[in-house]
Amino acid sequence: MSRSTPEWKLITESNPKSPISEGYRMLRTNIEFSTIDQKLQVIMLTSSKPNEGKSTTSANMAVAFAQANKRVLLIDADLRKPTQHHIFGKSNRNGLTTALFKQKDIHEVIQQSDTENLSLIHAGPTPPNPSELLSSKQMAALIATTREMFDVIIIDTPPILSVTDAQIVATQSDGVVLVVDSGKVKKDVALKAKASLSHVNAKLIGVVLNNINRKHSDAYSYYYEDINEA
Repeated sequence: MSRSTPEWKLITESNPKSPISEGYRMLRTNIEFSTIDQKLQVIMLTSSKPNEGKSTTSANMAVAFAQANKRVLLIDADLRKPTQHHIFGKSNRNGLTTALFKQKDIHEVIQQSDTENLSLIHAGPTPPNPSELLSSKQMAALIATTREMFDVIIIDTPPILSVTDAQIVATQSDGVVLVVDSGKVKKDVALKAKASLSHVNAKLIGVVLNNINRKHSDAYSYYYEDINEA
């Protein structure tokens, strides 16, 4: 199967019994139990560089939470290079930017996915000022409103070393997961990404190492690690 097809990207939906799908369920469980004192409701995903698999991880993680009977909202806040509407095969005509510019009510931009319990807010038309839009009062209000509507909110953001967007959204999130392509990204780059999150006092709850080369055929393609212990 081609890696570019939605069926491959949403493996938790198309092949829920696969080892990779089990890896996403383990990621879900690790996130749920990563903290005792604070509820992790708004979870942001980012990467250090483009093409590390953050959007695919965001989508499959959202499906995994929905399969656990959680009311889940997946927000595509990568306003520069949105992907989620491609993964889920939905329209991107209206979305986050439409709501933030007050052209549509929030309830009008929430789309239902084909997965039970999973709703979507796609990026919408590309704005001229993504960073300013994500740091606006409208964005804060949107997150506050959706907190009342959903159990889990997953936000897909641009690579943190490329633009400031991810740092902005991180300050509005309860926790951050960093997706790292183990075959492409060197340790110093990953540490620089971690430092960028620390600079805004973001709560980094873990790292997903993507494309790990394992010898055993039943090994997971995704590995979750508590970065605070690394």
